[in-house]
Amino acid sequence: MTPVETYFKELRDIRQSGAGVDETSYYTPLANLLNEIGKQLKPKVRCIMNLRNQGAGMPDGGLFTPDQFSKGPHSTPQRDTKPSRGVIEAKPTKDDAWLTADSEQVSRYWKEYRQVLVTNYRDFILVGRDAEGQPVKLETFRLAKDESAFWSEAANPRKAAEQHGERFTEYLKRVLLSAAPLSSPKDLAWFLASYARDAKSRIEQADLPALTGVRNALEEGLGLKFQGSKGEHFFRSSLVQTLFYGIFSAWVLWSKKHPRTNRRVLFDWKLAAHYLRVPILRKLFHEITEPGQLDELRLSEVLDWTANALNRVDRTSFFAEFQEGHAVQYFYEPFLEAFDPELRKELGVWFTPTEIVQYTVARVNTVLREELDIPDGLADPRVYVLDPCCGTGAYLVEVLKRIGKTLEEKGADALHADDLKRAAMERVFGFEILPAPFVVAHLQLGLLLQNL
Repeated sequence: MTPVETYFKELRDIRQSGAGVDETSYYTPLANLLNEIGKQLKPKVRCIMNLRNQGAGMPDGGLFTPDQFSKGPHSTPQRDTKPSRGVIEAKPTKDDAWLTADSEQVSRYWKEYRQVLVTNYRDFILVGRDAEGQPVKLETFRLAKDESAFWSEAANPRKAAEQHGERFTEYLKRVLLSAAPLSSPKDLAWFLASYARDAKSRIEQADLPALTGVRNALEEGLGLKFQGSKGEHFFRSSLVQTLFYGIFSAWVLWSKKHPRTNRRVLFDWKLAAHYLRVPILRKLFHEITEPGQLDELRLSEVLDWTANALNRVDRTSFFAEFQEGHAVQYFYEPFLEAFDPELRKELGVWFTPTEIVQYTVARVNTVLREELDIPDGLADPRVYVLDPCCGTGAYLVEVLKRIGKTLEEKGADALHADDLKRAAMERVFGFEILPAPFVVAHLQLGLLLQNL
């Protein structure tokens, strides 16, 4: 039984017993749910209900990490330790959680703990901090539109879990990680993959007419048709990957132009197409992010959450680790592994170690020079390079690096920069059928040429 199914079952059983009271009787199912999901995280997150007063009242619960507990058999929170992942304010299922989130009580809790998860057991609202440190409703999740509908769903825990389980679990994981530092590429990849899974779930529930324009744009851009059940899965997965990797790529390029000196300057995903310089990609991204499409597919909300996550990244630490030439190793593979591991395996998306790529390109360059009597190797204008399945562009990037190095050894001047640009445009070719690796390849090539 999944944690979400158990949650619905425990709530139902307490209500059917007739022995419980509206709010506090349901603390245990809520704590059990959060603890089961918290066990899956690194570091783990633990929920404790009925916190003592630390100056702002008595929150209904708190979310702690292992470093906040004393060592020993009884393992209790250290004295005067505030829950590092925030507190919980729970109300009866008949209450309006949005009104509670705007209450003076939640405001007091927020000032003391900086993060409050507000819930009436059917609605969940995370009140956290915006980029300027002010209170803001970050993410929400609704299990049912009203109290009556909620208890009707809870009457069949397995069905309710099948309907909400994946998205609800992802939401709660993000809540429990929301106050954690966000600085490593792998951590950011997990967050974006989590939002991508939410978006994919929404798209899978959408009627096909809502996707017609986007589907046509993808088929036209790739020169293929999505047919059958596998084609349908490939289309929807590719669509979401392209959307999220497009936003990530735009954020990387935006960050280059906006160093972290002014926290008031924030990334806006709606301007992503402005930073994506590839004409086909721009057209595709415009189709995907057209307001009418997003409203019908209910994606605007998820993309706003995605932008919030990107805006809270510690970019100094992130880009110290995120070497542009290793975008695949440190981001794309973790993203796809977390987002759609079956598709990753089926399509053979595996990282080729940098050392192998470098050796292969260097070996070809040596053969050209020593065995085919072409002194400039890959830098010679007569040499054409074709990668018929270029993936994320690792070999194309290394070829251009090798060409740039040869030109530099010959004596750098303005003409050599033009020679490198011309090589990239006219004689180094790569083909890729998967949209997301296509985006990554252009990101890596664009950043390389920008730096060179």
